[in-house]
Amino acid sequence: MNNDMLVICLLAKMLENAGVVAVGSSSPVPAAAALLAQRLCPGRTRALVFRNNVNDPFHESGSELYDRIGQGRIDVFFIGGGQIDGQANLNNVGVGEYPRSKARFPGSFGTPFIISMVPRVILYREEHSPRVLVPKVDFISAPGMPPPGVYRRGGPTDLVTSKAAFAFDRGTGRFTLSSTHPGHSVDDIVQATGFDFDRPPSVPETPPPPPPWVDLLTSVVRDQVAETYPAFARQRLVRDATRA
Repeated sequence: MNNDMLVICLLAKMLENAGVVAVGSSSPVPAAAALLAQRLCPGRTRALVFRNNVNDPFHESGSELYDRIGQGRIDVFFIGGGQIDGQANLNNVGVGEYPRSKARFPGSFGTPFIISMVPRVILYREEHSPRVLVPKVDFISAPGMPPPGVYRRGGPTDLVTSKAAFAFDRGTGRFTLSSTHPGHSVDDIVQATGFDFDRPPSVPETPPPPPPWVDLLTSVVRDQVAETYPAFARQRLVRDATRA
């Protein structure tokens, strides 16, 4: 079992009976998870993959996506960040003091609107390192917590990486370590994470997915993912990734 499939199945478990799940562009792992959850929970989880030609394609401009969010018709959305800090603030602008950032990211685009309006926002970032998970982001392009007195319909609920999963408490504004993926200890996660986080006395290991889930993921779901992410499906959605 490769790590991609472990993470995809973990995300799919989080999306059971989740309603309408939207996934932005350049997000093959969340897209695979949403499509798998749709297969596992027909009628109760629906995957909408942006710039995809399956299920319910969005208009090229993305305006339909934001209309749906504003109307309350999206229940879950995935967002990543060039930097993520312990209060779930995202930086998609750049590293260093703005506007003279020494490294630039793609930009905020619609993340401030999405993180405020979608009830459940799952943060996903494959890289788990102090470079990405920082004590404080250099620029807040999307705030994890609203300012006092500001109403928000939604916000971050979880953070999943290639090494671990965290739950986010909107009341305290802190992450709690939920599980570590096989091959990574709690000490590993502490060393790889730039911000402080809470953890229970005993942190479980992320469980392997049931074999029927892997069967779906490596067959019908893989075919769906290949319509938008052919290289990802060919190279990483296989039982033995070394055979790709």
